[in-house]
Amino acid sequence: MQQPNLTAGNREKSQMALIEAALYVTGRPLDMQTLGSVSGIRSEEKIRLLARTLVEKYRKVDGSIEIVELEDGRYVMQLRPEYSKSVRRLSTRQLLPRGALKTLSFIAFKQPVTQAYVVKVRGKLAYGHVKELGEKGLITKDRLGRTKILSTTDIFADYFNLSHNVRLMKRQLQKLFEGLGYAKQEQAITESQNKSNEH
Repeated sequence: MQQPNLTAGNREKSQMALIEAALYVTGRPLDMQTLGSVSGIRSEEKIRLLARTLVEKYRKVDGSIEIVELEDGRYVMQLRPEYSKSVRRLSTRQLLPRGALKTLSFIAFKQPVTQAYVVKVRGKLAYGHVKELGEKGLITKDRLGRTKILSTTDIFADYFNLSHNVRLMKRQLQKLFEGLGYAKQEQAITESQNKSNEH
């Protein structure tokens, strides 16, 4: 049987498969330069066209996995938020203990936020959490008088497949928290803390 010639269509299919493979293997957002080096494409326009074709392909399938174009132009393959709750216990990527992870999500949602306020809401254990988060490069700590201003880093955004743009990141987190039922819980913690301060 004669092998078909590598037509332009076949070459594009192969390049798109390489982009898909790169997104799958890394599990984090990838920029145009990285996708170009993997697929052998020099034109950013062509990379974006193939990546957007993949985004649409996954959207049509409507499965548990999606490819998302972030606001900063990077692409990421991720689990759709509505499936996270059911399978998160199976995840082997446990970066932090539960308490530190809650403190991190609070910092991300409220940033920039003072360490004093984080401790006030999350309790004294948050001092240890903040130290651990800083050591892992997930947050920055800038001194302000007696306290510190806490913000997340690009490492945090990449690890959790979030935008580097803080405003957009907060919207993504809000959607995720609502999907997991955390939004009301966090609101209740904050409200009870505020009420206790009034007395």
